[in-house]
Amino acid sequence: GSITTADGSALVKLGNTTVICGVKAELAAPPADSPNKGYIVPNVELPSLCSAKFRSGPPSEEAQAASQFIADVIENSQMIEKEDLCIANGKLAWVLYCDIICLDYDGNILDASTFALLAALKNVQLPTVTVNEETGLSDVNLKQRNPLIIRKHPVATSFAIFDDTLLIVDPTVEEEDLATGTVTVVTDEEDRLCSVHKPGGSPLTGAKLQDCITRAVTRHKEVKKLIDKVIKSIQPE
Repeated sequence: GSITTADGSALVKLGNTTVICGVKAELAAPPADSPNKGYIVPNVELPSLCSAKFRSGPPSEEAQAASQFIADVIENSQMIEKEDLCIANGKLAWVLYCDIICLDYDGNILDASTFALLAALKNVQLPTVTVNEETGLSDVNLKQRNPLIIRKHPVATSFAIFDDTLLIVDPTVEEEDLATGTVTVVTDEEDRLCSVHKPGGSPLTGAKLQDCITRAVTRHKEVKKLIDKVIKSIQPE
């Protein structure tokens, strides 16, 4: 809840990497091919401010890859059912713009972005909206707000791979640059695998990948506990 102008927000520090996520909700007509769904539009920004390796201008390859990764996580984990964002079938739905901005970059942007997204979505309070049958206009009640229904809690765990044998969890930018490859494992609270993201690099044996998944499951429990604790602490008594 650090950004007062957003409908939900979260600041995440992971080592020296700092990421902030703000969620802004707007009303729109649902897509024509699925009139009972809303939209979630994630965007990861890596501004030149956060690290010397990024330049001002259009989004870098890494920022685009991170945005796509977050979009895939939302889709694969089904953390939010798009049907839950529909207000009136075929008429009105919520669009959630999730802007994830890196303030300080020291590697492992995918984990930090996933944590920030999950925490910010759990912080979202949407006003109650009803559609007036007679006029077809929407009535927004800003005093009455409801949280989002978060159906799954995906957590990403990234590993840097060194020569196929050594794995380092939560790599810094220096470790990422030296690594022969990286892999990111996303799990949910039921210990199910949501996605495995491995952009090239050295291969992993099945046993090593299983090891990564086991560690990711353990880390999920720690992260979930931390997010729940923080959210509980900011809720009004």
